[in-house]
Amino acid sequence: MTTLAEVSADLDDLEFNHDDPRVVPLAPEPAPEVTPGVLIDGVSKVFRGPGGAVAALDNINLSVAPGEFVCLLGASGCGKSTLLNLIAGLDQPTVGSVATAGRPALMFQEAALFPWLTAGANVALALKLAGVPRPARSARVDELLELVRLGGTAKRRIHELSGGQRQRVALARALAQSGQVLLMDEPFAALDAITRDVLHDELTRVWKQTGNSVVFVTHNVREAVRLGQRVVLLSSRPGRVVGEWRVDIKGPRTIEHPEVSALAAQITLRLREEIASHAHA
Repeated sequence: MTTLAEVSADLDDLEFNHDDPRVVPLAPEPAPEVTPGVLIDGVSKVFRGPGGAVAALDNINLSVAPGEFVCLLGASGCGKSTLLNLIAGLDQPTVGSVATAGRPALMFQEAALFPWLTAGANVALALKLAGVPRPARSARVDELLELVRLGGTAKRRIHELSGGQRQRVALARALAQSGQVLLMDEPFAALDAITRDVLHDELTRVWKQTGNSVVFVTHNVREAVRLGQRVVLLSSRPGRVVGEWRVDIKGPRTIEHPEVSALAAQITLRLREEIASHAHA
C-alpha cells in the first residue's frame, strides 16, 4: 500500500511542464463586485415652465464608493442642489438613471426641525418613519444623540439649542433613517466660522464611525478640501463634471492646513476659469 508520505514525496519531485496541453491551469478567483453607494449614469435634467426649457444638468456620470466622502463644488445655480435632489429621489432625471445603496438620508442648510417637539422627539419621529419599533426607539435616540455629542439633551426644546446644536440634532435625525448614504446640502453655511470648524471635526468623526457614503454640497472650496476624500467640480449651468481631485492629505485636516490651502487654491483657480468662460459665452 502506498503511504500518504510517499505520495507527498512523489509530488515534491514532480516537475510540471506548463506548456504541456494536458496541464490545465486553475482559473484566477474573480474579483468581488463592489456595489457603489451612489451611481449616477448619464443624468441630464431639464426644467420646463412658461418661459421655456431650462437645462440644469447635462450628462452627469459619477460613482461614489461605499463609505466614500465626496464634495460637490460649483458656482451658484450650477445644479448642485438639483443633483442632490435627484440622488435623494425627490425628483427624477429627464435622461439617465440614479441608483443608491438603500434610501438616502438628506440634511439641509436649515436644520428644519419641528419646533414643537423636543430634540429627542425629532429623532424619534425619524426612527418611527424608518420602521423602528416603539420599545427600541428611546435607547436608539439616546445612542444617536450621544454620537453627535448631545447626550442629555433629549428633552430640550429646539428654541433652547444653539444653531450648531440644532444642526447636530438634524444630523442625528438623518442618521436615524438607517440609510447607507448621507446627502448634505450646505449644512454649515449659516453658521459662524468657529462653530462650522467644530462641526467639521464632528462630521468627520461621525462619518468614520458610521461608514456611510457622504455626498456633501458646498460652495466653499476650503470646506470641500477640508472634508472630502474627493472633490468634484460642476460647470456653470447646465452643470457638467469639469474637474475631479483626489484629496490625499494625511493626518488631521484643518481649514488652515498648508496642503488644504494649496489644493483649495488650485481648485479655486479652475472654478474662476469656469465662471469666467461662462460669463463670456
